[in-house]
Amino acid sequence: MLKFVFHRLVGAVLTLAAASVLIFVVLEVLPGDPALVMLGEGARPDTLAALRTEMGLDQPAVVRFFAWIGGLFAGDLGLSHTYGTPVLDMLAERCLVTLPLAGFALLLALPVGVGLGTLAAALRGRLPDHLLMVLGHLGLALPSFWIGILLIMTFPVSLNLGSAGGFPGWQAGAGLALAALVLPALALAVPEAAILARVTRGAVLETLGADFVRVARAKGLSRGRVIRRHVIGHAALPVVTIAGLQFGVLMAGAILVERVFAIAGLGDLLFNAAGDRDLPVIKGTVLLICGVVIAANLLVDVIHASLDPRPRSAAS
Repeated sequence: MLKFVFHRLVGAVLTLAAASVLIFVVLEVLPGDPALVMLGEGARPDTLAALRTEMGLDQPAVVRFFAWIGGLFAGDLGLSHTYGTPVLDMLAERCLVTLPLAGFALLLALPVGVGLGTLAAALRGRLPDHLLMVLGHLGLALPSFWIGILLIMTFPVSLNLGSAGGFPGWQAGAGLALAALVLPALALAVPEAAILARVTRGAVLETLGADFVRVARAKGLSRGRVIRRHVIGHAALPVVTIAGLQFGVLMAGAILVERVFAIAGLGDLLFNAAGDRDLPVIKGTVLLICGVVIAANLLVDVIHASLDPRPRSAAS
């Protein structure tokens, strides 16, 4: 097991290193002058040159890359060109919003998706199965930000329930903070629950056709008892895998949902930094999201290996 985890950890580090190179190349080599964006088209050439020097844009791209990588190892992601604030401090503040939001959405989606998928598999071919699959297709088709708009129009506007946006901060109390995240988390959770329902249905149906299930049924166990005691545990592997992979999708989906609900998270930070062409903030935010996705995949691999010994055997 330790050897398997070590191999996966090395792979995760190499993946993150490759992601850092790609992020730098895409952002630093693409056309566009951050200094010109900040000062405007009417800026004097000497003022532009001075700002480029201050921002380090007059140095070769290779020098800037290794300076950025050296800062990563030192825990220094540079200063925001727009606010003059350390990027690491900005990311740490916004992570306290986006990570709980994505985790909350996953906690909402898991029981709903797994429950509906299991129910659809148990009632395969019947009317509830068809209805649940239609709802699943609908959940997959609707974007999270549009669901968020519908939730705002329904609850805060029409029913006067909950808040239409904003985040009071954790210092206001966990209850108020979580209440502010309910609607955005629900908007993120609907497509996620639809995906999990489809994956769960397929996994349960596949497991129902296994030999040990037929043996259990031959011994007189009811269909419901077989599903609860034997099927769900064996069908959990693909569900766990998809849930871990979808955490990265939730992080990405939070970018638009945070804008809809006026929540100052990583998505809002990245959106504003892109408009200002604040390269240190963009690079730091994208690299952080990549790191979270890679860490989630690593955790999924470890959980998968603990439930199923075959990946460990293959690694050995």
